[in-house]
Amino acid sequence: MATTSSGRLIAGLTASIGSIESRYANPAQSVSLICRNQTNGAPPIVLRSSRRSRLWLIEAVPPAKSWDGSNDGEEEIKKSDARNYAIGGIGGRAVAGKHDRTMEIVIAAATTAALGVGNRVLYKLALIPLKQYPFFLAQLSTFGYVAVYFSILYFRFRAGIVTKEMLSVPKLPFLIVGVLESLALAAGMAAASNLSGPSTTVLSQTFLIWQILFSIIFLGRRYRINQILGCTLVAVGVIVSVASGSGAAHSFKDTGILWSLLMVLSFLLQGADTVMKEVIFLDSKKRLKGASLDLFVVNSYGSIFQVICIALLLPFLSKLWGIPFNQLPSYIRDGGACFLNIGSRITGCEGAPLLPVMFVMMNMAYNISLLRLIKISSAVVSSLASTVSVPIAVYCFTLPLPYLGVASTLPRGFVAGTVILVLGMLLYAWTPSTNTSDSIIPSPPST
Repeated sequence: MATTSSGRLIAGLTASIGSIESRYANPAQSVSLICRNQTNGAPPIVLRSSRRSRLWLIEAVPPAKSWDGSNDGEEEIKKSDARNYAIGGIGGRAVAGKHDRTMEIVIAAATTAALGVGNRVLYKLALIPLKQYPFFLAQLSTFGYVAVYFSILYFRFRAGIVTKEMLSVPKLPFLIVGVLESLALAAGMAAASNLSGPSTTVLSQTFLIWQILFSIIFLGRRYRINQILGCTLVAVGVIVSVASGSGAAHSFKDTGILWSLLMVLSFLLQGADTVMKEVIFLDSKKRLKGASLDLFVVNSYGSIFQVICIALLLPFLSKLWGIPFNQLPSYIRDGGACFLNIGSRITGCEGAPLLPVMFVMMNMAYNISLLRLIKISSAVVSSLASTVSVPIAVYCFTLPLPYLGVASTLPRGFVAGTVILVLGMLLYAWTPSTNTSDSIIPSPPST
């Protein structure tokens, strides 16, 4: 390749850059770079300056003009992806990606709400054959999850879905999750045994408040005023639809403030637990260099620490259920026999083991869906999806479900509460319009 005093670029190759997208020119235009003095066997695009080597990027020109290679400057042209300078190309893909992610969250939230309804209904049905052994059902679910989760984790590791780096993440956050879940269970069981169902429903709405507070403190998240009001309306809607006309206020007066505060503490611990799981996902993404931590790693490690903590709290938990600790082995044996529905002396266990197994499977699917929603959105969104399932489940109990006998009636304020809840969801999801454009138009480099 030869040079001249004017610094004219001479190369032995013809190159072209085509299909440059533009939001101002439609259809897309093509810009060609014509290089002279072709030489066979020349390396692909080696264009040098006559004085020193520089890095230059190609600028798209208007359709009415084209560059003939006769610029008299000192230039070196590097082959580049012209789409990076296509006006509107990046913005269009960003908008499409944002829309796809929003749809993914909406579908996941709807799935979680549906599974939440099934979880509540099947829990009620599972307690029909095991009405004398609710503590057995709780421990069956807890200890059964560990075996199932670790089995799934093993097969996903063998398949290459779970990596060694995922398994080697710090275990302290999972220990914290296990402790929080165990203490929340203990506090909730102690309070629920002294509070009415409507009172528990009212107090459960503090769960959303704790989640918002903890996400602000530990995640630095900021919420718009419409999101705060939307969450408030959702909580009010659940209270009105479920607890209206049920004597919840009278129940609070009868039981005193201690058990109510203990129930609020239980939901505080649950709120901290869900935000802690969100912290685990965010922290692992940094540690894994952008890779996403598998759901079953979180479920498996969290469950094993929860089982260890529950085992330590077993004497206290059994006492809350009215079971002396020295009678616990015989209680578990009788509960297992009722669960399997075997033995000539077993009575009143009709529906087992089908209904309890269906509940355990549904509860597992619900927990996985809830955790996935936390992973792709936030703990607050998962809480909203779970909260929506409450009035829907109340309505399902008015249907002629098997084993339930006479269907229940709707609470007096069910319709009004449901309307308030829906308005709260819409208000939370509403995004105020702004005058500024979301997309940034990249500028080509100056020459």
